[in-house]
Amino acid sequence: MFNPRIVFLVIFLVCAGLMSFGFYLQYVLGLEPCVLCMVQRLFFSLLGLTALIAFLHNPQFIGVRIYAVLTALFSVMGAGIAGRQVWLQHLPADKVPECGPDLFFMLEVYPLGEALMTALKGTGDCAKVAWTFLSLSIPEWAIIIFIAIFIASLQLIFKSRRLM
Repeated sequence: MFNPRIVFLVIFLVCAGLMSFGFYLQYVLGLEPCVLCMVQRLFFSLLGLTALIAFLHNPQFIGVRIYAVLTALFSVMGAGIAGRQVWLQHLPADKVPECGPDLFFMLEVYPLGEALMTALKGTGDCAKVAWTFLSLSIPEWAIIIFIAIFIASLQLIFKSRRLM
């Protein structure tokens, strides 16, 4: 039997696990996240928070679809950011943009709109591959997970129609 609440719980647990692993990479292994990594973390946090609220709320019919649309939207946006970073990582060395300030500095110094536009472009720091697993970098894994969450969200949207 299809249970949307379990799907939302799994999405939350995946996002919580990814955030924990990101903090492990940062604080235990010393890998500093670039600007695009921080934005991806933001989208994983939004996904996890949305899924947790949906799990606790235990919505019916239209509520499931609303939460699922939100998770689908956040996963597409996160995949877009991760895709930008993968693209930067595969640029020839002479085409990689220069390194720039970190996200917190940009938010303090620049107006919000300019800081966000600069962050979304990425910097030379975003092109560095500091960690891989099974020959895939962190943003490549992020794309896979964002796509999996998007597919789960689509399942929630379409299967909740049948429950009505």
